[in-house]
Amino acid sequence: MRPVRAATNRYLEFRRNLGYDFSTQGRLLRRFAEFAERNRANYVTTDLVLRWAETFHDALPSTVANAVSVVRRFAVWLASFEPRTQPPPVGLIPGRYQRRRPFIHSEEQVVALVSTAARISSTKGLRGPTYSTFFGLLTATGLRMSEAVNLDRGDVNLADGILVIRRAKFGKTRLIPLHPTTTRALEQYAKQRDKVLGQRGTPAFFVSEAGRRITVWSARYQFAHLSKRLGHRASTRDLARPYRYRHGRGPRLHDLRHRFAALTLLEWYRAGVEVDREIPKLVTYLGHARIECTYWYIEALPELLRLATERAATSWKRGAVAS
Repeated sequence: MRPVRAATNRYLEFRRNLGYDFSTQGRLLRRFAEFAERNRANYVTTDLVLRWAETFHDALPSTVANAVSVVRRFAVWLASFEPRTQPPPVGLIPGRYQRRRPFIHSEEQVVALVSTAARISSTKGLRGPTYSTFFGLLTATGLRMSEAVNLDRGDVNLADGILVIRRAKFGKTRLIPLHPTTTRALEQYAKQRDKVLGQRGTPAFFVSEAGRRITVWSARYQFAHLSKRLGHRASTRDLARPYRYRHGRGPRLHDLRHRFAALTLLEWYRAGVEVDREIPKLVTYLGHARIECTYWYIEALPELLRLATERAATSWKRGAVAS
């Protein structure tokens, strides 16, 4: 085993023993270790990191900067064991994170996505229902992808129509009430799943045909593939890229969560609801850590910003008249 790969494995074990969830960082570091092996590099240098950063084709600057920062922290740790290590300097790759404007699927686009997913062919006929129901649940509830993937059968109370989201982002656990139509869809999927696979094996609610819990990456793949097929994502013809990059650019699976939040706020504004009073409920429902994370949707969507501005202007005029 090459030195960089061996050191990467030791570092990941070290961080996980400290209680960190290093899944995303682990994938980046393993990718870096593979690059080091291909270039026959036995230790980390700034030049190696720069050349690795160039492999992020068309990625956002913030994405590349984040990846390099992950490798930098690894290199700082490694330098205490391997004196030839050159930790890249802070800010080697400039990149300021900016939240992308969400893609808000129309009702027709959601229907097309869910119905097309239901027709995905597979040996046992379960893959289609799994991803169709999964996408439908994200649309109806605004759950994070990881929250839906991590649902166990015991977390889905079909009798009362409630989901239990355990150990979600920021370590929070919360209850999610379901609309009756969503409950019926989950119940129908559970019956079909158990008919195909039985009730033994993994406790996961959403499962693959192999009987294992589906992953966020497989869900993203299916979403990107279907979005391109439906014309929601712009196609790329750069066949020199690896296969995983051939689904174009456009809507992300996380945009279904954005859609739920944005449409909820739109409905409130259109109905004349006092949003400032109601928004803490949406903050809790979505599992946001700060209310600013929910208010961001008002700035992200032109119609929401217009409605919020009009509401603020009306309130100001009323206050001016009253005074």
